[in-house]
Amino acid sequence: MKPAPFKYFAPASLEEALALKAEYGEEAKALAGGQSLIPAMNFRVAQPAILVDLNRIASLRNIHKNGALTIGAMTTQSTAEKNMLVAQHVPLLHEALPSIAHPQIRNRGTIGGSVAHADPAAELPVVCLALRARMLAQSQSAERWIEAQEFFSGLFSTTLAADELLTAVEFPLVEERTGYAFLEVARRHGDYAMVGLAAVLSLDENGLCRQARLVYLNVGDGPLEATQAAASLLGQKPSAKAFEDAGKIASQEDMQPFGNLHASPQYQQHLSAVLTQRALHLALDRITQKATHL
Repeated sequence: MKPAPFKYFAPASLEEALALKAEYGEEAKALAGGQSLIPAMNFRVAQPAILVDLNRIASLRNIHKNGALTIGAMTTQSTAEKNMLVAQHVPLLHEALPSIAHPQIRNRGTIGGSVAHADPAAELPVVCLALRARMLAQSQSAERWIEAQEFFSGLFSTTLAADELLTAVEFPLVEERTGYAFLEVARRHGDYAMVGLAAVLSLDENGLCRQARLVYLNVGDGPLEATQAAASLLGQKPSAKAFEDAGKIASQEDMQPFGNLHASPQYQQHLSAVLTQRALHLALDRITQKATHL
């Protein structure tokens, strides 16, 4: 199929792009890597009247560290995947990026495009929520930072206003005595995952859990945080039993998956419980490895 008719703009600056968003509002759709938008337009699932191509805006392609790691929205996923600052300071993001589709997709797909698209089966929204990332939203008249917990509002939807563009994502730097893990299960590498999980585990000086975050993909209408499962770990000594219990709570109390073409809701719950245990063990191992090398 071919897309419905639309007007095309390719601004050379962020100011031009924001002016177009201010003028056309919800009628205007931003084109980043196009790996999700263009197929949706071809099938006429998406029919924007105005297409604002951001690919000429070089200022949106950058990665820099200054108290946090900030990644410009038009930075490609493959660029971030190969960046040493990402690998050193945001290991969870570094681990998750290779799971996104295939290298050809990551060469075009962008960090901001995936986050703003808010696909419930996507890896980057899950990582953003698990790490408590912040999104920089800009309009012609103002800018604001939006916490990840407030950014994702439902199926393929965010709290970006009609005249705003997502221009950067800011990730906190890796913390002491903290381990991370990203796992997912797909029929084939590059397919959408049946279930995926981003886990963060932090211990205090006594080796007790002071913080845990478990965020899942493709089990709801957006990235799903298992708050009850995470709470069950707080103050506990990490153990196989504690991790098993957290997996059960996450799969049975924190989520009610819809199921999909490749997995029933019951199988998604089973996978979630298994991945939770594996991810927590992996995160704990990484804390131990860091301590050994200090």
